[in-house]
Amino acid sequence: MKVAVIGATGYVGGRLVPELLAAGHEVRCLARNPDRLGGVDWRPDVEVMTADVLDQASLEEALVGVEVVYYLVHAMGHAGDFEHTDRVGAENTRTAAERAGVSRIVYLGGLGEDDPDHLSTHLASRHEVGHVLAAGSVPVTELRAAVIIGSGSASFEMLRHLDEVLPAMICPRWVTKTQCQPIAIADVLHYLVAVIDKPETASQVLEIGGPDVLTYRDMMDRYATVAGLRRRLIIPVPLLTPRLSSHWVNLVTPLPYGLARPLVDSLINDVVVHPERDIRRHIDHEPFTLDEAIQRALAVVGDMEIKTSWMDSAPNNTPASPMPQDPDWAGGTIYQDIQEVTTTASPAALFATVSGVGGARGWYVAKPFWTMRGWLDKLIGGVGMRRGRRHPDELRVGDALDFFRVEAHDPPQLLRLRAEMKVPGDAWLEWRITDNDPGRARLRQLARFHPRGVAGRAYWWALLPIHKVIWKQLAQRLVADAETSAAKSDGSARLVSSTDAHRKSH
Repeated sequence: MKVAVIGATGYVGGRLVPELLAAGHEVRCLARNPDRLGGVDWRPDVEVMTADVLDQASLEEALVGVEVVYYLVHAMGHAGDFEHTDRVGAENTRTAAERAGVSRIVYLGGLGEDDPDHLSTHLASRHEVGHVLAAGSVPVTELRAAVIIGSGSASFEMLRHLDEVLPAMICPRWVTKTQCQPIAIADVLHYLVAVIDKPETASQVLEIGGPDVLTYRDMMDRYATVAGLRRRLIIPVPLLTPRLSSHWVNLVTPLPYGLARPLVDSLINDVVVHPERDIRRHIDHEPFTLDEAIQRALAVVGDMEIKTSWMDSAPNNTPASPMPQDPDWAGGTIYQDIQEVTTTASPAALFATVSGVGGARGWYVAKPFWTMRGWLDKLIGGVGMRRGRRHPDELRVGDALDFFRVEAHDPPQLLRLRAEMKVPGDAWLEWRITDNDPGRARLRQLARFHPRGVAGRAYWWALLPIHKVIWKQLAQRLVADAETSAAKSDGSARLVSSTDAHRKSH
């Protein structure tokens, strides 16, 4: 079939596309920023069109000729009223699908009772989106899932870090009582692909889950066992509210408060598959157990082969957000710091070093400063430094990198990061590499800041002395490291060449 995926840059969508291709479908990906799909390995096999669920006209154009639409977007964790944003996005998609003659919409929502008065705000919004999509003439298949277990999923990362970081934890009492039916990401993808081949699944709400029904405390115990950790001491107390729990999750795990809050709020609701809505009545498939799902996720994390992550969802920047190349008169005051260093390393070697910053490798200079800045960001609800990076060496547009996000990636000339930490303004860190003379390259490092109001200006000038030192040393260290790596590489190549020549002479 000709299918369109809205949300291909997200966690589930990015994994669904190759599964659809493997099943023989023709795939069109709709994205606000198509550049974010530039680095994925399946990019040459799909059609990509620019479209935004908040822009109905763009959707109508992008859905022409499409038979099935997968709706895999939501605004959870983004600034502003995410419920309103989700509602408008669903309404626009429903109308655009009707006008384009789409025959089916497939939507992935959340488990929980149908009564919105007894659901968390997040789950109630997920259900509302399903109702809005189904209110039109296009048949909708709504799949409802609880916790998705997979490498890089928000729920799995929250579970993993709570278990691995804390030897003991104080938890709300509902952690020991609320029932949950987790499901492996592989099973979610199987069901999403299979339903479009089953006409009887149209215009239905189907619930998906694994074979295990257990409490969140049980899930933490199971993770500890599978991961080879000592079982954590969990002390349930009646006074720990979801808001306080969300701040705790924000501090201990990579998840920012804006994402942790709706996730934690949803944990107070039982999320178990109802037998009359069980998808296995229509699709014969045996899902993975929780232990198997955890083992599979840990294997991928260990191999550093995470294809998509919860971090792939970019912040809700508007088209009016300033860009780093904007001149002063295009967006107000812009402060900047420029460092230029010439090196004997090749552009490729220099770009490889620049692309390796952050994560476990760190930022080369002033490590205590970066660590402190990350903790301060966490304390005020930011993303902090604990996100790390998807891969220690590889980057692509849209990747999270500590408290930055890759905005431009053009090897071996350009890498630009947009800051996502809490700051009174918008900030970027950019590196441009050019050939200087034969055998030499030039690194141009640019830190730019677009302040908001008096607070933004005060922030820039207060930290300028520290930043000046850090930016200068960072550029110098990047060049020095590139030269060292190039020298080691050349030395190894000469050693291999010498060894080969010696063998040939004998």
